[in-house]
Amino acid sequence: MAGSYKDLIAWQKSIVLVTEVYKATKSFPKEEIYGLVSQLRRAAVSIPSNIAEGHGRLTNSERKHFLGQARGSLLELETQIVIAENLGYVEVEESKRLQLLAFEVGRIISGLMRSLQEKSIGPSR
Repeated sequence: MAGSYKDLIAWQKSIVLVTEVYKATKSFPKEEIYGLVSQLRRAAVSIPSNIAEGHGRLTNSERKHFLGQARGSLLELETQIVIAENLGYVEVEESKRLQLLAFEVGRIISGLMRSLQEKSIGPSR
């Protein structure tokens, strides 16, 4: 993979997602600071971090592993957003907006993973 991880659309979009999660969790109840707020932020930060780490790996297999980690964190984040909405910590519209951002990041990560899979298999004949 040539270039910087910062050039990856998946990384760029996931940084936007992290920022939005931090903004959304600012107004959560204080008793959630070590609970759901911490979980949401940790999962969100893990997404671009794993994308970056995978980009620095030497093999496609290693890259796919870290993209898989990023996708797992993304699914964790989506689940936590639903929980936050159910508890009334985020409005329905904010939840939908965050989930739409998450869906977009997930779609891009899946495309990157497919691309790496195709490179490891080679062109079909």
